Amino acid sequence: MTETIELVTFRLATGDADSFVAANATVNDWLKKQPGFISRRLGQKADGSWIDVLLWASDDAAKTAGAKAMTELSDCAVMSMISPSEDMMAHAPVALAIG
Repeated sequence: MTETIELVTFRLATGDADSFVAANATVNDWLKKQPGFISRRLGQKADGSWIDVLLWASDDAAKTAGAKAMTELSDCAVMSMISPSEDMMAHAPVALAIG
């Protein structure tokens, strides 16, 4: 099995950076319970857009969790803060890893 990188880019529709980061506690707790979840990094770019990088044990784990998130996290504050018209998700197998 090859680890998979999940990259999500988006902008906020509502709220500010501090409230968005705080609201992610719910998502973080949910992620920690998902089979195959390894790590997550969330950052805001200078232009105000966001990058969310997740590492999964496999492509199947990433895609299974993604499908579950659409229903299990649909009512959480984070989802209502993200602009759906500006979000993009991609998956790629890890080709090189250090650290």
